Amino acid sequence: MAAVGKLPRGQARFACGALAAFALVTLAAGLVAWRKYQLLSDPLTPGPYVDNPLVDADTYFRNLMGWRTGLLLVALLQFSIWLANMRDVADVLWREGQRRRRAWLCFGWVIPVAQLFVPKMFVNDLWAASRQEPQRGRGHPLLTAWWLSVLAAANACAFSDALKDLKTAATATQARDALRQIMFSDGLYISAAALSIVVVWQLIHRLERAAATVPLARPGLSGSDCEPGTRPKDP
Repeated sequence: MAAVGKLPRGQARFACGALAAFALVTLAAGLVAWRKYQLLSDPLTPGPYVDNPLVDADTYFRNLMGWRTGLLLVALLQFSIWLANMRDVADVLWREGQRRRRAWLCFGWVIPVAQLFVPKMFVNDLWAASRQEPQRGRGHPLLTAWWLSVLAAANACAFSDALKDLKTAATATQARDALRQIMFSDGLYISAAALSIVVVWQLIHRLERAAATVPLARPGLSGSDCEPGTRPKDP
C-alpha cells in the first residue's frame, strides 16, 4: 500500500482562519446593521453631515460589506484547496470509495444543480475513508447540518435583493425591511462558517487516526505482505 502523505494541517489552519475572519466581519456588519436599524426607527431630522450617527453607521456598514465579500472569496478558495489536499489522503486510504473525479472539486461549486450535492459528496467520501472497513458508511448528522447551513446561506445570498433594496430605499420603513433581511442572512453566514470550521477539524482528526493504521510500505514489498495496522515483516 502507498504511504499516506502528511495531512494538510497548515492548509486547514489557513482555511479555518479565513472562515473565522469572514464570520467576525459578518458579525460586525450585522451589529452595524442593527445600529442603523435602530437609528432609522426614530423620526429622521435634518442635521450636519459630519458627526451624523446615521452617516457614520452607513459608512462602516459599506466598508464591512466590502471586506466580507473579499473574505468570502478567500475562504472558499482556501476551503477548496484544503479539500483537494485531503482528497490525496483519502485516495490512499480508500481510493475506490472516492466517487467523483478531481475536476468536480472546481466544477461542483459552480454548475447549477450539481452545486446542491457534489461538494457534499466529496466531504461524505472523506468521512467514510476515515472509518474502518466494516463501518464505512457515508454521511453523518454533523455533515448534514453543515451542508444545510451552507445551502441556506447561499440561497439567502442568491435570492435576496436586500442590499439593492437598501440602496434604493426611499423611506425609513423600506430601509428597515432590507436591513432585517440582511441581518437574517448574516446569521446564516455565521452559522455556515462556524460549522465549516468544525467539519474541517473533525475530518483532520479522523483521517489522522485512520492514517496511523495504514501499513508502512517498503521497496519490494506489496500491500499484501502486511496486515492492516502492522508494519511489514523484516526480510
